[in-house]
Amino acid sequence: PTPETKNSTNVNAVAARIPTPTPTPPGNGSTNNHNNTERSPLFSKILIANRGEIACRIAKTCARLQIPTVAISSIADQHSPHVRLSDEHVLLGTSTSNFTATSASSESYLHIPRILEALRDTGATALHPGYGFLSENSNFVEQLPPEVSFIGPSSHAIHLLGDKIQSKRTAIAAGVSVIPGNEEVHSVEEAVHSAHSIGYPVMIKATAG
Repeated sequence: PTPETKNSTNVNAVAARIPTPTPTPPGNGSTNNHNNTERSPLFSKILIANRGEIACRIAKTCARLQIPTVAISSIADQHSPHVRLSDEHVLLGTSTSNFTATSASSESYLHIPRILEALRDTGATALHPGYGFLSENSNFVEQLPPEVSFIGPSSHAIHLLGDKIQSKRTAIAAGVSVIPGNEEVHSVEEAVHSAHSIGYPVMIKATAG
């Protein structure tokens, strides 16, 4: 994918013109010597690996913190609000195998090699996954370059909580109260029997995600 920098042809020049944010003094009106020195942003550039409302919220927050952002998108989303709110844009929804354009998420927001390539090409030092898509994929987190920060849980935590059965076992082992329920059912008959045992109303959920 080829990164697109809006309003400039020089990414480094854009980053250089962004002022360092000045910390806000404590709310009680007191002064603190530590607040008199300017601080650099925690990340120099963040790639937002998502779309829609959550990507817009991340882009707006980064703008307030004066941190440049990179949006990724499929063909269908290339003119979406999250793209317009970001400083750079990488179009991922293309297929190099048959040179056709596609709007499939599997070719963009879920395509790990292309996202890793976008990170490398844009020089982003951190990645925010938003929610959904790859945010609960521990394998994706483990594939990130060591110099790139993942803004989210560790891959171990994602692995534990990505499976509802395993996450419930983990919560019970940690002494956390959980609602009554069965770990797993394999048939309609089992589901009906479990529902009668638990008491209505009941919720049926897939174990993954």
